[in-house]
Amino acid sequence: MIDRQKIVGWVLIGVGVAYIAYFLKVRLLVPGPVLEKKECINFIGAFVGVFFGTINVRMAAMRERKRKLGQSR
Repeated sequence: MIDRQKIVGWVLIGVGVAYIAYFLKVRLLVPGPVLEKKECINFIGAFVGVFFGTINVRMAAMRERKRKLGQSR
């Protein structure tokens, strides 16, 4: 069974990657209006979200490994 921490981590990763892809495709690679400060902050926030999502997934996997090691003894 997948635990809540892993689900939250994957959601953070998914939303962050989706926003980064949107931002790159729609805002940076297409000529249009000048980027606003808010958009740059959101772009940086998406990277932070991916970072924290990765940490969540890795911590959930580490906790699961520790739990399995404790049960096998």
